Amino acid sequence: MAILPGFRPGGPKEAFVPVQFLSEEWTTELKGRLNATDSFKKAAGSASATLQQVITGPDGERRYWIKIQGGSIDMGQGEIETPDATITQDYDTAVALAKSELNPVTAFMSGKLRISGNMMLLMQLQGAISELPKVMQEMDVDY
Repeated sequence: MAILPGFRPGGPKEAFVPVQFLSEEWTTELKGRLNATDSFKKAAGSASATLQQVITGPDGERRYWIKIQGGSIDMGQGEIETPDATITQDYDTAVALAKSELNPVTAFMSGKLRISGNMMLLMQLQGAISELPKVMQEMDVDY
């Protein structure tokens, strides 16, 4: 991740060198920004969840994981053992969700977003999960 001097979480978008969507730099920057965001901490509360994200595309699958615990988030590339839920979507859907061009409920109802595992837990985490695209809007991301 290439952060320019003067970086402040929540600072101007121009303070960043673009990061590639779904790259290791992207997950690192997103994690840092979410953990610095009071609205995410409040929405996550005392919830605990482990999620696997699967993004399908012409170049194969991209996988990353999310752990939410005690008001903070950890994220990384690859597989995670025994996720509470797995969320699968194609690359175009992932981009539309990241840019807030597509509502997650609409994506799910239309079959663009597939979920296996603990759906009730995801519903409880809806507030925290909805913070991800909000924070991504502040990032300079190369899609």
